[in-house]
Amino acid sequence: MEPLTWSGDLGPFLNPILAFSAALFATGFVANFALSLVGVRPGEVVVNADRTLTLRRTPVDLAVAAMKFATLVFALGVLGYILGGILLADPLRAGIIGGVAARLTPVWISLAALFALSIAFKRKLGLYGKLFDSPIGMIGLALVMFWVFAAIFSGMIATHGPISVVSGMRNEVPGTPLPSPAEGQYAWYLLGGDALGRDVFSRMIYGAFEVLKIAPLATLFAFMVGITLGLPAGYFGGKLDTIITFLANLVLAFPVILLFYLLVTPEIVAAGIPNYLSMVLFIFPIVFLVVLFNSRFRTDPPRRNLLVGATVIVGGVAYLSLISNPSDPELPRLFRLWPEMLDLFDVPGNLLIVFVSVVFVNSPTVFRIVRGIVLDIKTRDYVAAGQTRGEGPWYIMLWEMLPNARGPLIVDFCLRIGYTTILLGTLGFFGLGVSPESPDWGSTINEGRRLLTIYPHPALPPALALMSLVLGLNLLADGLREESLKD
Repeated sequence: MEPLTWSGDLGPFLNPILAFSAALFATGFVANFALSLVGVRPGEVVVNADRTLTLRRTPVDLAVAAMKFATLVFALGVLGYILGGILLADPLRAGIIGGVAARLTPVWISLAALFALSIAFKRKLGLYGKLFDSPIGMIGLALVMFWVFAAIFSGMIATHGPISVVSGMRNEVPGTPLPSPAEGQYAWYLLGGDALGRDVFSRMIYGAFEVLKIAPLATLFAFMVGITLGLPAGYFGGKLDTIITFLANLVLAFPVILLFYLLVTPEIVAAGIPNYLSMVLFIFPIVFLVVLFNSRFRTDPPRRNLLVGATVIVGGVAYLSLISNPSDPELPRLFRLWPEMLDLFDVPGNLLIVFVSVVFVNSPTVFRIVRGIVLDIKTRDYVAAGQTRGEGPWYIMLWEMLPNARGPLIVDFCLRIGYTTILLGTLGFFGLGVSPESPDWGSTINEGRRLLTIYPHPALPPALALMSLVLGLNLLADGLREESLKD
């Protein structure tokens, strides 16, 4: 069977278009930079004597227009590869790029549907809808949702299993065919094989699922802890604020990587310290929801009792299932008391340690952000109005102050997911990831770097995937910040 080329039959038509767009963009960028050095400014609208408006253009405007046109042409070329790969279907004709684009068909369909619906109803979607007025925000959202949908449809997209090994494919270059593919098996390694003969493309796709199943949820838990502690610390002040702030500063004083090394050492794990931390940290979402419903519906006891009771029961069972594992004899006895028949799910030990560590490291920073916001807005008129009406302090904190702080918190949430993603990649790189055979991007980069000068293809795809996801989160946060400031 023939190996795949990078562009297949699409290359003779689309490669010149992409090369032209790249050259035009580079020319416009250099011209813009050079003109800015000599003091040439963009054009401006001038009011004439007869009160008519005239747009005076300068060479800078032409350079910027050339860059925009080049970007549009490049986007059309990429779209041509995507459509060509889907329509040609045959990887030998579509090439590696077209083959990858064809495998990602569920992602393209989902992105098109998401953007079409969001743009159609953007005026009814609040801050999220306003995001589609920001080009930077839309690019960031597209990058983030690309990997979210790739993680969701990873089983449909990947061509092979994440740990499936073909001994004859060790360090093979992209597009190499399998020596003897089985019936119905995908016949190529689109992005080549790693040192063990595993498919790099499939491991990159499954790695998105490994990263996204931890980073957003761990960040959400960290926000629950930080908000639950930061609101009363900033609102009440006094000794409560002093004690919590001191504890937060203690955690922040430790270097992050050193703290992770301490939490994952065998002696610390054997002592059950990560499990005891999970007991403390995982109770905060339940406390947050209970206080939220109680403060909101305290004048409606039946509804309040229903919501609080459901939160306590459902959250309590999930909490006990989360922290306990009756079938693990190595855990302290306290974490094996919950009956196995009521244990709904078990979290693998490595995953629990990484999850708890991420929450523990991020919570103090979120606490300081929330505390600072509360200190700033607790003197506002609407807070005084709520106090005058006789509202309780938790109602004022959760239903008056927290909604008015949503802009900075949403932006920080997006940025913190990016930080957490980098942190997970760093942990995987140092061998502290979920498991040795996990396809998470950090572990894959670490495995590929050993032969990077000879075989760069195993390490580059996960590195670019990690970079693009973090870049998308940063651009999304910039777009949200830009739109939230307009409110």
